[in-house]
Amino acid sequence: MKLFSNSKLSAIVFLVASSFTNVALGQGNSLVSVQSQESFFNSIKGLCGKAFAGKIAVDNAPSDAFNNKVLKMHVRQCSDTQLLVPFHVGNDASRTWVITKTASGLTLKHDHRHKDGSEDVLTQYGGHTVEAGWPQVQSFPADAFTKQLFVDQGIPQSIGNTWQIFIYPDKFSYRLIRQGREFRVDFDLTKPIAPPPAPWGYQD
Repeated sequence: MKLFSNSKLSAIVFLVASSFTNVALGQGNSLVSVQSQESFFNSIKGLCGKAFAGKIAVDNAPSDAFNNKVLKMHVRQCSDTQLLVPFHVGNDASRTWVITKTASGLTLKHDHRHKDGSEDVLTQYGGHTVEAGWPQVQSFPADAFTKQLFVDQGIPQSIGNTWQIFIYPDKFSYRLIRQGREFRVDFDLTKPIAPPPAPWGYQD
């Protein structure tokens, strides 16, 4: 008994294939739907276009890379699925934090570039959420790609990294922790500043 015409069968096959493609690409309803993560993402997205000055709050291994440098963050580019947040350290515009919705949570990646826009050897490292977190706080323990990258680059002590981002009405914080290491920079959200130029590798 013939249940479907060839045209109807083709249409069904197309719809099924499309649904699997959407899941694979993180489209449709397959993206994160945990309310705490949605609220966290939207709170940062609400700052889109604004920039803020920051200061080192905790650093138990100070270095010249950050000492006495003007620190700025800029929620520069926003979509419904991704946020690009450059982190300027003095004249160094090599760093951009990339927060992306996935089918099972959020990722935080560090996009590091040279002045000519080319990628640094240490780039795209970061992690993925493993729990719901809170609307104000999300944690990103190092993922498998990141751990392999750190080993390959001779810094295996960093494979235990967890990055955290805090978002409150008056403060945005970026924090790195691992055994024996803590770094945190706080940004004052009550005093927006003029947005800095585009980070390296991007255009205004």
